[in-house]
Amino acid sequence: MKTGAALLQEIDALQLEPGSLAFWWLGQMSYVLKIRDTVFYLDPYLAPGRFRNVPPLLDPAEITHAAWVFGSHDHGDHIDPYATPRIAQASPQARFVCSQVAAKHVAELGVPEERIVALDDGLTWADDDLSITAIPSAHEFLDRDPDLGYPYLGFVIEMDGVAVYHAGDTCRYEGLLPRLARWELDVAFMPINGRDAERLARNCIGNMTYQETVDLAGELEPRLTVPGHYEMFSNNSENPQLFADYMSLKYPHLRFWIGEHGTAVIVPPR
Repeated sequence: MKTGAALLQEIDALQLEPGSLAFWWLGQMSYVLKIRDTVFYLDPYLAPGRFRNVPPLLDPAEITHAAWVFGSHDHGDHIDPYATPRIAQASPQARFVCSQVAAKHVAELGVPEERIVALDDGLTWADDDLSITAIPSAHEFLDRDPDLGYPYLGFVIEMDGVAVYHAGDTCRYEGLLPRLARWELDVAFMPINGRDAERLARNCIGNMTYQETVDLAGELEPRLTVPGHYEMFSNNSENPQLFADYMSLKYPHLRFWIGEHGTAVIVPPR
């Protein structure tokens, strides 16, 4: 596992062939994604905290290479109020992708409005070889602001012939599969921590269970499924081996990755 300067140097130094990608898991639903020379930070959660089981792998003030920073929804482990302004300052070229609901808060965290890309269901930002499409997420509930749209989003990133889905936090809902089925996904990052009455009673809003994530992967058939959101907090976790066992038994032809934080994972071209 690499952290700090060593991890940043590895991200910068890694050269990828066309049609390939690499990612590094930072914990929770936080990933660094690299396609060609472009570096994306997906839900970077880097604030220190005594309840974390995984210490922050990076100092956000040292992240100078970010081209895009995604925040799937306005919870502190997804749009991190500690990391967001520090990355914005260290990477002045970076643009920040979030929901229209969260855009005001992202601006209040110090990101200039001209660097914010605010999306909602059915909206795609596109330029040159990059496109970013918003997919509504049901974080226990499929909430919707009547004026601004869905507060919880996932995103499909397309670049260099590669398609990546980052679900953020979501449960499965009617309409999710048809929205995603239009893509042949190379990688799908999806949560597995689940939900129950005890957690909801303490305002710990839920996600897909590991079984639901496995079955969604079985229908979408991404080239690689990456479960997340299972190790950061002891009171909101899941055993990833249950995911692995169920996937291996039910969809043995599908590949998945469960591994160490801060480790480079390279997905070759199709």
